[in-house]
Amino acid sequence: MKKLFIIEEGVSNVISYWLLAGFLVMLPFDFFYSEIILACFAVHTLIHFKREYLRNLFRRQVLWLISIYLIGIISVLYSPDKQEGLNIATRQLAILLFPVLLACNGLHLEKYKLHFISFFILTCTCAIMYLYFDAIHTLVYFHFPFSKLFTLAFMNHNFSLPIEMHATYLSLYVAFSVIALTYLWVMGKGKVKGWKLIYPLCMLILTMGLLQLSSRAVFIGLLIVMNIVFPFVVIDGNRRKRFLSISLLSSAIILLGILSIDSFKTRYISELKKDLSQRADLVEINESRMARWNAIFALIRRSPVIGYGMGGEKKLLKEKYFQEKLYTAYLNEFNTHNEYLSFLLKNGIFGLAIFIFVLYQGFAASWRRRDPLFISFMILISIICISENLLDLNKGIFFYSFFFSLFLIGDSTAGYENKGIAL
Repeated sequence: MKKLFIIEEGVSNVISYWLLAGFLVMLPFDFFYSEIILACFAVHTLIHFKREYLRNLFRRQVLWLISIYLIGIISVLYSPDKQEGLNIATRQLAILLFPVLLACNGLHLEKYKLHFISFFILTCTCAIMYLYFDAIHTLVYFHFPFSKLFTLAFMNHNFSLPIEMHATYLSLYVAFSVIALTYLWVMGKGKVKGWKLIYPLCMLILTMGLLQLSSRAVFIGLLIVMNIVFPFVVIDGNRRKRFLSISLLSSAIILLGILSIDSFKTRYISELKKDLSQRADLVEINESRMARWNAIFALIRRSPVIGYGMGGEKKLLKEKYFQEKLYTAYLNEFNTHNEYLSFLLKNGIFGLAIFIFVLYQGFAASWRRRDPLFISFMILISIICISENLLDLNKGIFFYSFFFSLFLIGDSTAGYENKGIAL
C-alpha cells in the first residue's frame, strides 16, 4: 500500500502520477470531476512537453487509437445534424487526448500500471460499499425487510442511482476490478503481510455489487475471463487445474444463485430472452432490443458505405422507431445500444472496419505480450459493445480511452527512455 503513495520521481512525474490517480479515483462518480482532472493533466503535460516526445506521436499505436476520433470528425462534414455531431465530438475528445497525452508524458506508464489499477480497484470497492450502505439505509428507513435488497427495486440502474452512474458502465468498472484483484492474488500480491484478508474481502464486495448491478453482457465477459483467460494464459501446471476447478465451481454457484432467486432470474434470463425476441411486445415497458436492431438495419441498408455522419443518429432513429411503432424507444430516444451498429449507422462499413481493426490490434498486442489484464480489458470492451454505445457516454469514453491507451502504448512512451528510472 505504501508504494501507491510514495514514488521516487521528479516533481513533474509525481504531479502526472497523482493527476492520473485522481482521474481514476473520480471515474465512478460525477464526470465533471474527471473532466477537470483530465484538463489539468493536459495543461500539465503541455507545460512539460519536450521536443523528443514528438516522435511518440507518430507511433503506430497512437495513430491507431486516435483514428477512431478522426473518422468521426470526418463524418460530421456530411452529417444532417452537424451541431449534434460537434457535441458528440467534444464529448469524445478523450479518445484523442489520452493517447496523445500519455505518449507525450515523461512518466513510466508500464512501471506504474498496477499502481493506477490498484487505485481504480479501491475506488470501485468504495463505490459499491457506499451503494450497499445507501440501499440498506433505505430499507431501514422505510422498515422494509432486508430480503427486499434482492428484488428488482434495488437492482441494475436502481442500485447505481445514488451515484448517478449507468449500471452497465459501473458493472464494467467492477468486473475489471475483480479481474485485476484476481490477477494480483494469483501473482502473489495478495500474500503481502496484512493483506491476506483485504484482497478476498474486496473481491467478495465487488462480486456482490456486480450481481446487484445485473449487467448480462459484463457478467458473460467476466465468466469468459475467469474460466478461459486465467487458466490458460496466466496459470500453468497443477495450479491451472486448481484454479480452473475453483473458477468453474464459483461460476456454477453464482449461476445456481441467479436461477434460484426470482428477481435475478428475471433480470438475467427472462429479460435476455425478451431482448432477443424478434417482435415488439408493447405490453411490456420496453420493446425487445432485437426489434430495434431490425429497424436500425433497415436504415443502414440505405447508406451502408459511409453511413449518415456523426450527429444524425438521434433524429434518424426517432423517425424510424415511430414508423415501426416502437413507441417506448421513440419516447426515450434510445440509441442503437450496439457500438458496432452505431459505427455502421454513423460512419458506414469504412468506419466499422477501422473500429474493428483497432480492436484487433488491441487483441493482437495483448496476446503477443501475454498480458492477462490487457486481454481481459479487450474481451470486456468487445462484449459490452454488443449491447451498449460505449463511446457515446463520458464514463464509457473515459474508461475505454484511458485503459486502452495505458495498455497499448504504455511500453512505448517517453518514460521508457528515462534512464534515471529503474525498470
